[in-house]
Amino acid sequence: MTDRALAVVRAGALTTVQDRGRPGHAHLGVPRSGALDGPAAALANRLAGNPPEAAVLETTLNGCAVRPRCPVTVAVTGAPCRVTVDGRPAAWGAPVRVPAGALLDVGPATSGVRSYVAVSGGIAVEPVLASRSTDLLSGLGPAPLADGTVLHLGDLRAAHARVDVAPQPAPPAELVLRVTLGPRDDWFTPRALRTFTSRTYQVSPASNRIGLRTTGPALERARTEELPSEGMVLGAVQVPPDGRPVVFLADHPTTGGYPVIAVVRTADLPAAAQAVPGTPVRFMAVHRR
Repeated sequence: MTDRALAVVRAGALTTVQDRGRPGHAHLGVPRSGALDGPAAALANRLAGNPPEAAVLETTLNGCAVRPRCPVTVAVTGAPCRVTVDGRPAAWGAPVRVPAGALLDVGPATSGVRSYVAVSGGIAVEPVLASRSTDLLSGLGPAPLADGTVLHLGDLRAAHARVDVAPQPAPPAELVLRVTLGPRDDWFTPRALRTFTSRTYQVSPASNRIGLRTTGPALERARTEELPSEGMVLGAVQVPPDGRPVVFLADHPTTGGYPVIAVVRTADLPAAAQAVPGTPVRFMAVHRR
């Protein structure tokens, strides 16, 4: 019987298993989680012949290396990077056949932050609350990959996509996030609201799967009292005491006590997943409460 698994040779800085996440559990204190760049993960699955809900590997900055124990088709999408099979160059953004025992090396991102590695059959770790995603905040799902980890693969369901290359958006040179102001924009001065929607921020190196932190002008509050904890949603722009906006991403907490000045449109969040530290960030108000 074929051993449908792959062994992790080089785990990289942070490589996790991700799928479409576990929405609908915020009342239990469980965030959505899932791939930060959902379209890139979905494309990788399509190229590898997987259904859209199959689990993939999400790498951060310096990639990973794995050795399949059976012949597989893989596809690497998201942040552009060098891909090799046993040291020989292979395609990025297209299906690649990897023989059993060969080393698939997904190199450091040449631009962007996160690459996605889909393997035919999908990563078949045990689901938790109907998802195989690693949640860094709550600790649900499999632990981030470590050297020597063995990951089982699911059964093959379909042939891989027969394409030479699939067009993908480039990582953003400038991150423009469309926002709806509120629900707590009235906790900030008019000057702070003008600053928020007219000045340029930068992506902070402290950003992670929980939130995209920014550096730039501080936002002055009109109200200084404590705000009781309230529910948080994906894309909420929370303003902590230092006055610099934080955009909540997939592993965000489900409650928080700092005021939310605005909420980013969901369609703009995949680009945030690929914005490297120092990338300019602009918040563009497209709707008010």
